[in-house]
Amino acid sequence: MDIRRPDIIDPSHNAGSDEPRGEPTRVVVVVPVPKGGRGSDEAQLPVRTAEAKRDEAVGLAAAIELDVAEAVIVTLGTIRPATLIGKGKVDEIAGLVTAHGAGLVFVDAALSPVQQRNLEKAWSAKVVDRTGLILEIFGRRARTKEGSLQVELAHLSYQKSRLVRSWTHLERQRGGFGFLGGPGETQIEADRRMIQERITRIERELEQVTRTRRLHRESRRRVPYPIIALVGYTNAGKSTLFNALTSGGVLAQDLLFATLDPTLRQMRLPNGTKAILSDTVGFISDLPTMLVAAFRATLEEVIEADVILHVRDVSHDDTEAQAADVATILADLGIDPASRTLVEVWNKVDLLDAEGREEARNRAARGEDGRRPHFVSAATGEGIPELLAAIEDLIRADHERMTVTVPAADGRTLNWIHENTEVESRQALESGETRITLRIAPAKLQQLERRLTGTR
Repeated sequence: MDIRRPDIIDPSHNAGSDEPRGEPTRVVVVVPVPKGGRGSDEAQLPVRTAEAKRDEAVGLAAAIELDVAEAVIVTLGTIRPATLIGKGKVDEIAGLVTAHGAGLVFVDAALSPVQQRNLEKAWSAKVVDRTGLILEIFGRRARTKEGSLQVELAHLSYQKSRLVRSWTHLERQRGGFGFLGGPGETQIEADRRMIQERITRIERELEQVTRTRRLHRESRRRVPYPIIALVGYTNAGKSTLFNALTSGGVLAQDLLFATLDPTLRQMRLPNGTKAILSDTVGFISDLPTMLVAAFRATLEEVIEADVILHVRDVSHDDTEAQAADVATILADLGIDPASRTLVEVWNKVDLLDAEGREEARNRAARGEDGRRPHFVSAATGEGIPELLAAIEDLIRADHERMTVTVPAADGRTLNWIHENTEVESRQALESGETRITLRIAPAKLQQLERRLTGTR
């Protein structure tokens, strides 16, 4: 058995490459929607509309260059253990698959191995569920070795959970020699063992990645620059905002999961304070748990950030539901959505008309924690200066204001002060010394004291 991550959609395609492929696979998208929205266990969360779920499912298919022939919404009254949806709908979709000549059906839900196998038989086509398609997208988007390892780990965990007894060529391998050998492994046991061995090797490699990231973070603390992390629902405009704040040149497209690998760039705040901005993978509803686990090393950049910008697409009909999904994932990472350091950025205001802007501002005014979101357009630059000023105010909140005197000959300390603190005033004294009033981060205070006392 080849336990490398297989491409679900096109076996001939080399994941992560930019080589051209042949004709795109034609797909029928099936969107099961439970009666009443999210379900009784999630009744407290904003309800996502069926149309929004359909549009997102089509967007996921488009993200991997599938040719969507038709998208069907299926209301689930009762979940069928064998096929998830009822027999009538199964037959109806079989007719659509045949009529469109589709080779793939994307079911926008989590399917059990048995359900997936039964639907493939009924539709005579490959069937992929939501987790499988997201894994495929991540596999093609990953560019760095770290990203590829994380995706492969998640994919192998998914693959291991879906091994079912479907071999007829080999029921049991015999151990030992000749007729004296006892019963050996079944094929499924051998495959599961091979997958687990590969998972263990990848986890060891990712441990090294985690150590390397930890060393990088420690080196940044020694500088240290404040860390600002962007989080948000996929396609909320994080990468466009990242480019607007840093001129980072990150890929920004109207596409789900346009960027995957984390990117860090230096930026300057209005008063000259240097900071590091981190762009992370976009979140999505029902994000596979194995992906969250695999990308935990990457998401540690968010956990340790000084300021977190939650970027929302305020023009989207389901912005409230998307925000709730992001808050759930942040809570899973141990981040309090009500934290003072988490700032809501309502992006894409340029897509709203006057009535839409007024309605959005009314929603913002109803916020329960007293904080107000920042309305911006990363595409046009609207609201960016105000956002930068707010970020700087947050970072400066715990800075200490002090006045120091530096000898005229100590040019290195003067240069360090201008590079690492916010200088409010500077005065040349008759003695030749320079008196400086400044604001400094607590983490840098000890370094300044050592320089002033000559114990560098």
